[in-house]
Amino acid sequence: MHVAEQGQGYPVVFCHGFPHTSFIWHRQLAAVAGAGFRAIAPDLRGYGKTDAPEDVAAYTNEAVIGDLLALLDDIGAEKAVFVGLDFGAQLVWELSLRAPERVEAVVVLNNPFSPRPSRAPSAFWTKAAQRHFLHLSYFQEPGVADAELAANPRDFLARVYYSLSGDYHYLDTWQNPPGLGYLEVLPQAPALPWTWLGADEFDTLVADFERTGFTGGLNWYRNLDRNWELTAEFADATVGVPTYFLYGENDPDMEGFSGRDPLATLRANVTDLRAVEQVPGAGHLVHLERTEVVDAFLLAALGELAPSIAGTQRARS
Repeated sequence: MHVAEQGQGYPVVFCHGFPHTSFIWHRQLAAVAGAGFRAIAPDLRGYGKTDAPEDVAAYTNEAVIGDLLALLDDIGAEKAVFVGLDFGAQLVWELSLRAPERVEAVVVLNNPFSPRPSRAPSAFWTKAAQRHFLHLSYFQEPGVADAELAANPRDFLARVYYSLSGDYHYLDTWQNPPGLGYLEVLPQAPALPWTWLGADEFDTLVADFERTGFTGGLNWYRNLDRNWELTAEFADATVGVPTYFLYGENDPDMEGFSGRDPLATLRANVTDLRAVEQVPGAGHLVHLERTEVVDAFLLAALGELAPSIAGTQRARS
């Protein structure tokens, strides 16, 4: 596992999504390290410089949670604060159920907790994908999306980052019929730099995917049903760790993938929900689009947690 880190002190672990690497958090690493914490962002399994197993079944949340717990063991940490976005959010929610004793708190961006559904995820996306293009369905066949996206990583990443931001309405991709490729439904992206993403930052992200392709990340999608099968014991579980939730007003996951009333569901199923904040105008990449707001939210959460963090450190010493 490749890890980017800055600072010293109590660990704060950042978990990215698709198609990202640890670099997507570099602004937050600087802010959190500057506040006196050890900010850690791994390239999650299949991404960047971290190993990418060939077996699709190796990319379950359960397996990657094992990676995160091994990371804590490796740095000698009993607990950490975990920050997640996109797949990283789903990962830290499940981590909070599987190993709450290792989680000081979670800070989640855009992807709220919801209970395990009664049917496997594919039962929902298969039906929707009969009506319109849906990336969840398109990504399932090994080799298909892999080849399309790897043929031009720069174009794909520009289109998908732009489409997920508050500058575009991502659910407009649903106006396209099934049977198309992802690049056929994503909008053309404006030339970089953007107001919220620099050309050098984008080049860094592109370089990793030009080297690795996208199969590792796509394999996370190919385990959505398997994750559902592996969480039967948590069907009625609620999240009990301290939780801080922030979301972009124009986030497509909140609009189209998190149920009819995601905030009500979150509040009903997270028993120690300490803050909920909406960021006006922001989309899915809220921590890039509104960096100062997200950094302030993170630091406020860490400040509130300081007494319990200090207690954990005293107990270990």
